[in-house]
Amino acid sequence: MGNDMELSLKLFVVLSKASRAIKEYTNTFIQKQGVNPTEFAVLELLYHKGDQPLQQIGGKILLASGSITYVVDKLEKKGYLERISCPNDRRITYAHITDRGRAFIESVFPEHKRRIHSIMSILSDDEKRTAIDLIKKAGKNIPD
Repeated sequence: MGNDMELSLKLFVVLSKASRAIKEYTNTFIQKQGVNPTEFAVLELLYHKGDQPLQQIGGKILLASGSITYVVDKLEKKGYLERISCPNDRRITYAHITDRGRAFIESVFPEHKRRIHSIMSILSDDEKRTAIDLIKKAGKNIPD
């Protein structure tokens, strides 16, 4: 195997390990707040992007569509979101963040953001931009 192939494998391993370590670090904090990472992702989406059709949430947070109902049910029981029927099309139901859900995100998100920044602060702004560009470039090169 050529050196370029070895480098590709090494990059894959390094990216995978870094991603796993960062996720474990952030997920531990999120779970201590009383929600799982998927519930947090749904709330964060609704907080930043507004009401979302249930059918589209999975694609936006990379979750299988079958799991969305379960996650939405759990968040509804906690009082963090509610389902709202679309007045124009009864087949569409929106997830809407409640005041309680908004207060929860507003109490947790700043620390979540700070913790991510503390991990990434070892990189300069230019290094972050370069990493973003390079990782996007690799991600867009995946064949269909």
